[in-house]
Amino acid sequence: MRVIAGAAKGRRLTAPAGAGTRPMTDRAREALFSSLGAVVRDAAVLDLYAGSGSLGLEALSRGAIGAVFVERDRSAVAALRRNVAAVGLGGEVVARSVADYLAGAVGPFDLVFVDPPYAASLASVTAVLEALVPAVAPGAVVILHRRAGEAAPPVPAGYTAGAPRRYGDSVLWRIEEVAG
Repeated sequence: MRVIAGAAKGRRLTAPAGAGTRPMTDRAREALFSSLGAVVRDAAVLDLYAGSGSLGLEALSRGAIGAVFVERDRSAVAALRRNVAAVGLGGEVVARSVADYLAGAVGPFDLVFVDPPYAASLASVTAVLEALVPAVAPGAVVILHRRAGEAAPPVPAGYTAGAPRRYGDSVLWRIEEVAG
């Protein structure tokens, strides 16, 4: 696993030990960031269920102005801290549960990655999306990563989910405010 493009292109990232995390493949990350384009530049990024931090670190490498990485698994937090230090582009590592973090989150965030474990229930993912609303900036983009074949979670009122993009056993949804 590596940073694909930008200032830290080619830097290797450490994956957390164990089966508790499943980093997004380089192919899927490359396609995702190609689709995001200019959204990343100068964005304040929130990487929830950060694992190795590959999504937030890729965003920093491509010009995001800052990133907050939220992860509670000890092994993942250790790998995440090593990766943030190795990439050298900053970022704040928060070793807490996503629910605890969102209860007091400050924002606003322009780009949010929600990458819960595949075992996370639809209800818990829906609760996270609802809790995110006060922390996102107007026009923010939220990317949700789930297992292919799962139903799209209901999105908060005033938001819409684009068509899912499938990459192997993963699916990504782009969630944005309804234009109005």
